Amino acid sequence: MLGLNIALIIVSIGLVGSILLQSRSAGLGGAFGGSSDGFHVRRGSEKRIFQISVVLSILFMLIAAAHLFI
Repeated sequence: MLGLNIALIIVSIGLVGSILLQSRSAGLGGAFGGSSDGFHVRRGSEKRIFQISVVLSILFMLIAAAHLFI
């Protein structure tokens, strides 16, 4: 049980960090829906950070579900 708690904390910190590193809507207008960029293709490090965010969010959900049932 302690191992699940530690894993959940580590994954959540990594998830928050990876989300904060994404700079898709960096402007203040993007925060309120004022961005009209259209279609955006992720390339390079932005794509890698997005993939890491997806993996970490899946891990977070799996660990949280395991914590719930154990």
